[in-house]
Amino acid sequence: MENGFDFEAAFRLSWRGVINTEEKLAGLLPVIRAADWLALDTEADSLHAYPEKICLIQITTSIGDRLIDPLAVGDIGPLLQALAGHQLIMHAADYDMRLLFKHHAFKPDGIFDTMLAARLLGYREFGLGALAEQILGIKLDKGPQKADWARRPLTERMITYALNDTHHLKLLADHLIRALTERHRLDWHREWCARLIAECTRPPEEDPEREWRIKGAHALNRAGLAALRALWHWREGEALKANRPPFFILAHEKLIALAEAAAAQQPLEPVFPRHLSPRRREAIGRTVQVALRQPPETFPQILRTRTRRPSEAERRRYQDLEARRDRAAHALGLEPSIVANRTVLGELARDWDRYAPQLMNWQRALLDRG
Repeated sequence: MENGFDFEAAFRLSWRGVINTEEKLAGLLPVIRAADWLALDTEADSLHAYPEKICLIQITTSIGDRLIDPLAVGDIGPLLQALAGHQLIMHAADYDMRLLFKHHAFKPDGIFDTMLAARLLGYREFGLGALAEQILGIKLDKGPQKADWARRPLTERMITYALNDTHHLKLLADHLIRALTERHRLDWHREWCARLIAECTRPPEEDPEREWRIKGAHALNRAGLAALRALWHWREGEALKANRPPFFILAHEKLIALAEAAAAQQPLEPVFPRHLSPRRREAIGRTVQVALRQPPETFPQILRTRTRRPSEAERRRYQDLEARRDRAAHALGLEPSIVANRTVLGELARDWDRYAPQLMNWQRALLDRG
């Protein structure tokens, strides 16, 4: 037992009573609807499957912790409807919200993100384990982070890890709320959480002619880009068939090297990784041959990024903004990048009236008064 929480008992009760049927989920919904607070987290299999899926949902309320198995339940729509209207306590909510929106079109009404709160209070180590130890004096086991969450049954260690992700969030949030209130930064946090919800629940802009332009593509000629585009789509198909993340099929660096060799009419064999099967080696050879046999005018265009040197006036404005940002951050004990990173400073120096409205109110106020 640790700080009043018996993990062994939690394991026995939580896994035996895991929510893994629609009937069990229906029994949980009144508890969710009536909860005065809710902590939420998810576990996915993004390192083991493609595309990824949500494999576990952890929910903690004042009456205890619950593990929900979406792989068994199937339709978690009623759960997400029950969560509507609640402010959800989450840690590093970005990935979880993107998953829930991508797979279930779920958009929370509000969140309290403990990681963002910690950053606004000047914590330099703001992972859940670090905060639990620094603030609550609790040491969490973070070992199974990269586990395959689709496996069943879950191990005792995986369940303990999953329970830890939400069990302590209310205590942590209470401490952080008090500290934010004392430092008059609670409104900053509310604005940051609202911005995060908006960013994570915005439909992605799809551009078929850009999705395959991975790091390193800028160095290829048009024939190399044609080979890369074909290889990227081949890898996507292989990943889906194998239910494995694309980087397990072929790393980005290998795609670029193969495209470069193909465009230069060099042998591909020396570029192949040793683990690649003969079937895939042959398929890659055919893929690039078909791509390069197309009329050259159909090859992808080389995208030129227009760069302009900042004027002397812009450089002075950048330096002034950077100095203001650094003074404000130092006085508040914050990382300067939280106030504005280099890219944002460059945009503001170029055109304050255009880019300042994109800042959060508290960021703009700090830069204004410096």
